Amino acid sequence: MSEHDPSEAPWWTRAVVYQIWPRSFSDSDGDGIGDLRGVVDRLDHLELLGVDVLWLSPIYRSPQDDAGYDISDYRSVDPVFGTLEDLDALLAAAHARGMRVVMDLVVNHTSDEHAWFEASRSSRDAPQRDWYWWRPPREGHVGGEPGAEPTNWGSAFSGSAWAWDEASGEYYLHLFSRKQPDLNWENPEVRAAVHEMMRWWLDRGVDGFRMDVINLISKTLPLEDAPVPDGATLGDAFGAVASGPRIHEFLAEMTREVFGGRDGAFLTVGEMPGVTTADAVLFTDPARREVDMVFQFEHVDLDHGPGGKWDPVPLPPTALRDSLSRWQLALADRGWNSLYWDNHDQPRAVSRFGDDGEHRVVSAKALATLLHLHRGTPYVYQGEELGMTNAPLADASELRDIESLNHLREQVAAGRDEAEVLASMRPTARDNARTPVQWDDGPYAGFTTGVPWTDVNPNAATINAAAATADPDSVLHHYRRLVALRHDDPVVALGDFALVPSDDRVYAFTRALDDVELLVVVNLSGADVAAPETSSGWTGAELVLGVRPDGAVPVPGERLAPWESQVWRRTRPRP
Repeated sequence: MSEHDPSEAPWWTRAVVYQIWPRSFSDSDGDGIGDLRGVVDRLDHLELLGVDVLWLSPIYRSPQDDAGYDISDYRSVDPVFGTLEDLDALLAAAHARGMRVVMDLVVNHTSDEHAWFEASRSSRDAPQRDWYWWRPPREGHVGGEPGAEPTNWGSAFSGSAWAWDEASGEYYLHLFSRKQPDLNWENPEVRAAVHEMMRWWLDRGVDGFRMDVINLISKTLPLEDAPVPDGATLGDAFGAVASGPRIHEFLAEMTREVFGGRDGAFLTVGEMPGVTTADAVLFTDPARREVDMVFQFEHVDLDHGPGGKWDPVPLPPTALRDSLSRWQLALADRGWNSLYWDNHDQPRAVSRFGDDGEHRVVSAKALATLLHLHRGTPYVYQGEELGMTNAPLADASELRDIESLNHLREQVAAGRDEAEVLASMRPTARDNARTPVQWDDGPYAGFTTGVPWTDVNPNAATINAAAATADPDSVLHHYRRLVALRHDDPVVALGDFALVPSDDRVYAFTRALDDVELLVVVNLSGADVAAPETSSGWTGAELVLGVRPDGAVPVPGERLAPWESQVWRRTRPRP
């Protein structure tokens, strides 16, 4: 008997979140860039899909060095996306349809054009100097010369994590772009300013926050040199900046100061690279009141080779199965999982984990079935529900992302052939996820009446929302069925998880709540494979969902066709 009581479960256990990356979602004014009014124009599509929460990637005022994750004003909307009034209209329209809206919260760093940083860098004696991490040159060195950086840390976007500020004569820390200086969360004034800003957004009607790299806000002091990985020239600072000694204190304080005393159904999710299952249990334990769930990276790092994300290696289905099931079991009794395949930072799921060629439709459905039948809150990234694929990225002119451009430039400068570097980047570049959403087969896929800021995927003529809506057997309608299943059946939201022994190419598990049990079987390959032995015992069970490439009705225990997925329901006797 499960201990999970549906009547006491938080609302987000049965919710589905849809991520909108506004720049590429829908353009309402023909300037080639998606905007907030474009989101309002597409709410019918999102209502049809059935999602409960819209997560907006950053729309704040920004120089757009890192696609809006470099914020210069937390309380205004960047004109490229519209106005505060446009956001108010979106909040009202979404709320009228029963959807909540979650904002991206980026507070590990700001833009170097933010007023806080401008005040901080104005002089060494400025009142806000220690709102950021400032350090003098390394002893015995002159500022600005190679090797004078305070530590040997590398940044996520290539080069040193320290930038020399000539005017004030010190270095500032930036774990990402040099235009993204890190905030010093050790300073209580910084934390209070962030809390005040968050309350301002909640007062405006926002329903929660997705917190960007939030586990990096607590650094281990003092800031010291880090180990240098083999073949690298700069130190890997991750161990000194991830899930530092005060992270739980900072998050508990945030919850208390921002959400304390408020009525409302809010959502908080923390993006936490490098987080372990043990960490996640602590972060998401309801009794600790830190965050509702975390985004962990283990499953999306599995295909990274020795050279990291730019060195992809084949991913055996067993690795994916072992990782996802381990997270299910680790958070079974305490804490909560977020479930995702892709987002604005990850390549398209069907191209990465499925088959974006012959079996695109059936493999997209298989991946969706697998994810949405786990215990946790599913996240759908824009276009995923259409089975959108990676971009061609045929040459360097198609790259827009700072990470991609910096890596290509750095590698070519080191003597590597540009075509070779681009080939290694093609499977995992963030640009893959950032092509415009494909709404129809018209000019620029219906995304804009102007010229889009980046290329539309050429396959938009056949892969688009209009075609998917008209086809009852499309990927879109399969997602609709999965979303409805989570809403309607408590076993999907809260049922216990148990792994079922199977062929290495098959991921099979059960979900059970009270007297209801589900069997989920997914073939993660393009080959015919044997079904789990357990399946034969499900003869007579109800077929909830079944997808085969030939359209035939699945049968329990029979061999599985390529990318076949099945969900069966039966009543089990009470003990």
